[in-house]
Amino acid sequence: MRVYTHPACLDHDPGAGHAESPARLHAVLEALNDPRFANIDRVEAPRATRGQLLCVHDADHVESIFSHAPETGSLRLDPDTVMSPGSLEAALRAAGAACAAVDAVMRGETQRAFCAVRPPGHHATRDTAMGFCIFNNIAAAAAQALDAHGLERVAIVDFDVHHGNGTQDIFWNDPRMLFASSHQMPLYPGTGAAVERGAGNIVNAPLPPDTGSREFRAAWEDTLLPALAAHRPQLLLISAGFDAHRRDPLAQLRLETEDYAWITRRLCELAGTHAQGRIVSSLEGGYDLEALRDSVVAHLDALMAD
Repeated sequence: MRVYTHPACLDHDPGAGHAESPARLHAVLEALNDPRFANIDRVEAPRATRGQLLCVHDADHVESIFSHAPETGSLRLDPDTVMSPGSLEAALRAAGAACAAVDAVMRGETQRAFCAVRPPGHHATRDTAMGFCIFNNIAAAAAQALDAHGLERVAIVDFDVHHGNGTQDIFWNDPRMLFASSHQMPLYPGTGAAVERGAGNIVNAPLPPDTGSREFRAAWEDTLLPALAAHRPQLLLISAGFDAHRRDPLAQLRLETEDYAWITRRLCELAGTHAQGRIVSSLEGGYDLEALRDSVVAHLDALMAD
């Protein structure tokens, strides 16, 4: 098991009172100090290259982020997404972590990897930064697997409470890529209906507010896991958002910490069958610090269990 992170990810500062604060990553890193994780291999995340970003983002978007990155003060990209002087470096390290994790897994250096990074990425579309996200980290990882390592079938699993509209947008017409998501609906960003199918490679399981463990697990058992098994992915990528937890302040799903252990175990089983056990997970949402810390511990425990 390997963890990728970088101190620069703590320097992305959207401002006082912003939900996506450096305290989130501090909570995750604190969780990683648990003695049970003492043997995890920890690696400093490299920067993503422009070439890696251009595999999933339009050139105008990439150049705009580079050219407008503030040296002082802040820049608001949308009502929720703010860049500070440390944000570009953090975003490059976050996307770079996911790509480097894919390289390590595909080279057989480790079977599982977790990227403890921020800003998150799954709302960033091909041409737009939004929803706290600047570059789409997990999409860059998928492109790395497909283009640099020649895989024919990759899957992205997203259990963040908010729909990963950016990831869906980027891979809408790419049948090599299966995108499987559970999320609250209605909720930001307003996408993720079951009828959104792409080229048959998009599988959404929207859940109404106040959905709890039983309905969440049923959505995965009845809809999402069978679709993943049918795709037979050679690598499994996880957009690991923990904001469907009942304590999270930004949504109204009612998951328990154990639900994250359960879904991770099920995904490990699937990866063991189809992907030689290979999994790369990257942090997305989770805004109650105690719930985030506990859920990350449950997720990592399950990733390491087998």
